[in-house]
Amino acid sequence: MPHKLTLKALAPVTHDTNHYVFDRPEGIDFEPGQAAALMLDREGWRDEDRPFTFTSQPEDTILEFVIKSYPDHDGVTKRLPDLSEGDHMLMTDPFGAITDHGPGVFIAAGAGVTPFISILRRRSRDDALSGSRLLYSNKTEADIILKEEWERMDGLNPVFTVTDEESSDFAQGRIDRKFLQKHVQDFEGKIFYICGPEGFVDDVRDSLKALGAEADNIITEEGW
Repeated sequence: MPHKLTLKALAPVTHDTNHYVFDRPEGIDFEPGQAAALMLDREGWRDEDRPFTFTSQPEDTILEFVIKSYPDHDGVTKRLPDLSEGDHMLMTDPFGAITDHGPGVFIAAGAGVTPFISILRRRSRDDALSGSRLLYSNKTEADIILKEEWERMDGLNPVFTVTDEESSDFAQGRIDRKFLQKHVQDFEGKIFYICGPEGFVDDVRDSLKALGAEADNIITEEGW
């Protein structure tokens, strides 16, 4: 039976991404990086579930999500920004294979960075970022989620790249084999986390394997 959530707050993060805060029902346990499926508690929408990652910590008294909306898709994310305080959503039990397996290289595209938010925040809080790095691809600078926070994390040294903004001072182009060779010094024995669109995950995984990364050390979320 799904859990019922009540929206406590909503605030923008980027031009198309928002931060959502809900109350926390009893009996919800998760690890940093894990997700749950959310449904609008409205007629005709209760069976339309989508997976979203918790950005709060397991010990927090509230549940938080950072969710990118897609106005051109007539689905759940298009309607989420129109929620008001006190509105309800339904949520499944938590799930997900992306959890903290140790320091490593976190590789994301777009909203794929969300599973890494709680993991990296916790590591930053615990002064345990040593050996980790964030490689993050977006279409434009305006699409980068939590750019300033990543830049402030001591020891993370994020690398941003954009694909559709030639005037940007950031690196240009996709995260591919050449990009990985430039920004990763050693592939053997290192843990790699990948999240983003399916094609992105497949391409980066293949590149990492070709460069010497061990398959068991590549952490992805399958089947989303």
